[in-house]
Amino acid sequence: MSESLATDPVFSVRNLWKVFGRKAERIPGSPHAELSAEELQRQTGCTAAVRDVSFDVRRGEVFVVMGLSGSGKSTLVRCLTRLIEPTSGSLEMDGEDVLAMDKNRLRELRRHRASMVFQHFGLLPHRSVIDNVAYGLEIQGKSKAERRERAAEMVEKVGLAGLGERRPGQLSGGQQQRVGLARALAVDPEVLLFDEPFSALDPLIRRDMQEEVIRLHREEGRTMVFITHDLSEALKLGDRIALMRDGEIVQLGTPEQIVANPADAYVRDFVRDVPREQVITVRRAMRPAASAETETGPAVAPGTKVVDAIEAVARGGEHVRVVENGRTLGVVDYEQLLTVVAGLDEEAEGEGEREVAAV
Repeated sequence: MSESLATDPVFSVRNLWKVFGRKAERIPGSPHAELSAEELQRQTGCTAAVRDVSFDVRRGEVFVVMGLSGSGKSTLVRCLTRLIEPTSGSLEMDGEDVLAMDKNRLRELRRHRASMVFQHFGLLPHRSVIDNVAYGLEIQGKSKAERRERAAEMVEKVGLAGLGERRPGQLSGGQQQRVGLARALAVDPEVLLFDEPFSALDPLIRRDMQEEVIRLHREEGRTMVFITHDLSEALKLGDRIALMRDGEIVQLGTPEQIVANPADAYVRDFVRDVPREQVITVRRAMRPAASAETETGPAVAPGTKVVDAIEAVARGGEHVRVVENGRTLGVVDYEQLLTVVAGLDEEAEGEGEREVAAV
């Protein structure tokens, strides 16, 4: 995951609605917009899958949209490229109005700028791995030599070297998903959009694919939007997480912000069983350093997870310095670290920054 993220957004979404049903366009901005999902369905026959959602996807980040089944997350990601047409709101990519794009411009966006990786691989069974990966380049009109060369590079990049001439039916589920990932990468998109791509995979294969996404992001710094219902997957992959419920974003923030400062009881219940020491960093746990503590002793970076800092304290003695760019920001000892692990710091005012979607 990126340590420093550019501030200019790739996607900028404001007050986005997607309502299904007759006369759906009448719901946003009307009194019906305030109704619960059940009441809206009962009174109007409409379903609001996405309700007044606003957020930015920053360049170079892994932006995770997470929620339970029916929360609206998959509908939301499909709205970004208008695979599903939003009902109202604004949607821009690199400052360009996506909702105003004609068919040709929209086709270009989907073919060149934003590639989807789905849970169901959609591979062509009669084609080789290489030809499946090259399919998007074929649609773009690239020459056969050019697209096969590029496809071979992507096959190797995703760890399938030597399997390029096999058919999808000769591959495992995890290998097939790697083919899908390579196919999305082959067109060199600005953004990769993942819609629960690993949900059907066995746990060990799923973990391998998560590591593959982390590796690719570390090597390329490509912007990614990742949809999942799995909290551990969201915490592992996300620079920031938008947690959805009933079509709304109930909290948006870094994994640390969401675990350390849940926005409400729903989020608190969601993260209740998360091992806090594996998510929260020492920046939250440190105390001001006394003058005698700033010069010597073991040091860790402010982004160090509490679990690693506990080990460092155990090795080094009473405390560990938190150092950034050669400057001691503070120190942590067992007392601070155990307070964070126990969750006793949650009511500390002003600690952390919570972003909640505009309503």
